[in-house]
Amino acid sequence: MPIGTTTDLTSSTDALARARQRASLMPDLMVEASRLVATVIAGWHGRKRRGVGEDFWQFRPFVDGEQVSRIDWRRSARDDHVYLRDREWEAAHTVWLWADPSPSMRFRSNTAPVSKESRALVLILALAEILSRSGERIGYPGVIEPIAARNGAERIAAALATRRPDEAFPPEDRFRQFSEVVLISDFLDPIEDTIARVDRIGGRGVRGHLVMINDPAEDVFPYTGRTEFRDPETGVKLTAGRAETLKDDYRNIMAARRETLSRHCRRLGWSFIAHRTDRLASEVLVALHGQLSGVPQAPGRSA
Repeated sequence: MPIGTTTDLTSSTDALARARQRASLMPDLMVEASRLVATVIAGWHGRKRRGVGEDFWQFRPFVDGEQVSRIDWRRSARDDHVYLRDREWEAAHTVWLWADPSPSMRFRSNTAPVSKESRALVLILALAEILSRSGERIGYPGVIEPIAARNGAERIAAALATRRPDEAFPPEDRFRQFSEVVLISDFLDPIEDTIARVDRIGGRGVRGHLVMINDPAEDVFPYTGRTEFRDPETGVKLTAGRAETLKDDYRNIMAARRETLSRHCRRLGWSFIAHRTDRLASEVLVALHGQLSGVPQAPGRSA
């Protein structure tokens, strides 16, 4: 259950106020995203993949079943191995981006510099900026169709300022085979529902990258004494006379949730990154770049 005192927006008036607030914050989030990009862009390289193209990419050992016509005999003559010449894949790739808009994402404790929602949107915009510079096609399900443009991040920010879906997960009918999706969320919905949604997206031939983002208070559980917890999704309240007695069970449940998601992602060939909002946003961006570039990661990586 999410922890916090975030106001649950139930009336249409509150919803409109929230939309206006989001629109006013988007320029600031775009500026922050640009600063984030500036800290990591020096080490950023375009994604290279094997495929149809004109440019040489790499030599690799020949294995049974490969096309003999692709053997590079000059390179193979240098030693006792047979090598193939791979070319770089040149087609633009579609990467879908998504930040969970659920009320729980708006939680921010007094130990966190930003809310989960703010960090998620900054990461999405920063990733959009770098992918756009690399010539990738990027889109935001239900908000903007895939585009290949240098100003892709600005266009996504402008679209999000006036329109943002309410669902925790993106509409699955937007995804096509061989595309990729980056999902940033606290993933606090029932674990069975999250896994089912992930499976349906993966079943479309899509490769995914999950970033589980949490507030430090949701990780360490610093509460003591009489404490009232409220679910920002439903408004349900729980009053604990001695909150510290819940700490061990709570932390075990959260650790099990992360491990379950991480293990399921590995089974699907997806990546999983855990992140706290008191850590540097650049750590997540670099880790995501590694995943999008096909660089293997350690299981259950945190950033």
